[in-house]
Amino acid sequence: QVQVVESGGGSVQPGGSLRLSCAVSGRSFSAYGMGWFRQAPGKEREFVAAITWSGSSTYYADSVKGRFAISRDSTKTTVFLQMNDLNFEDTAIYYCAPPRAAYSDYEWRRTDDFGSWGQGTQVTVSS
Repeated sequence: QVQVVESGGGSVQPGGSLRLSCAVSGRSFSAYGMGWFRQAPGKEREFVAAITWSGSSTYYADSVKGRFAISRDSTKTTVFLQMNDLNFEDTAIYYCAPPRAAYSDYEWRRTDDFGSWGQGTQVTVSS
């Protein structure tokens, strides 16, 4: 079982940047890739970005491509989401979660394909 804890959220003005962190622990934590999702008030949780188990691929939702970057430290214990050029539509609670499939380099995107969700971290973009 993998556990995750998100941090790094906060309030920022449009055009600003934030770096989110996802601390990963638990048995076999290194067997998984990691995804970032977000959920705005009144909306469904949506895919943002992910990194595959081997780290060979990172992939993004169209809405954040070119502005957000996902990365992972060499020990696989922390996954980062660098968010640049933030806009009002990026306001949401951000969650990280591993895909249900271990040792997989498939580019999972559906919420149902991920499990072991954390509590999330709030990101607010306002002027």
